Amino acid sequence: MRRAVHCIGFSLALLTAAPVVSQDLGTPITSILTIDSERLFLNSNFGKRVARAVEARGNELAAENRQIEAELAAVEQELTDRRSTMTPEEFRPLADDFDARVQETRAAQAAKSRELSAMLDQEREVFLNAAGPVLQELMSEVGATVILERRTVFISSNSSDITSTAIDRLNNRLGEGTTPSQGESQD
Repeated sequence: MRRAVHCIGFSLALLTAAPVVSQDLGTPITSILTIDSERLFLNSNFGKRVARAVEARGNELAAENRQIEAELAAVEQELTDRRSTMTPEEFRPLADDFDARVQETRAAQAAKSRELSAMLDQEREVFLNAAGPVLQELMSEVGATVILERRTVFISSNSSDITSTAIDRLNNRLGEGTTPSQGESQD
């Protein structure tokens, strides 16, 4: 209990400390900044390009899935219609082949979906690696020593959030960048 009270007291002392204002950014100088990395990515031009690409590929995959589903439904209906004219011995290999085709198709489509998720993760990693120098620069400008993920911070003032400033700078430096080297060359 004593430890909890001490932590709360320390937190309140940090919150009530008067910040010094940076002349460059007009924001308080604090040793801790916050950022919403999800918003940073999704609201940047880079992230918007990735979102469009993922959405387009997702739509293609959904259309492909609907087409495959229609084709498999037609084959299934054909097998159902033929079943009454066949012996169980004649029908079983056709049913097994159809089942194997369905399983293979599901596996292939699931792999495509995982590839799409992996592409998003890879693009996000490229973005965050390219964003590192810009975030480091922002930290230096305001004298910060750390940037925390905003969603993991219990309480903070909005003045510690540099997400919008970082988005603006990243848009200027990276644009829609498809590779880190392109982003660097746009400087």
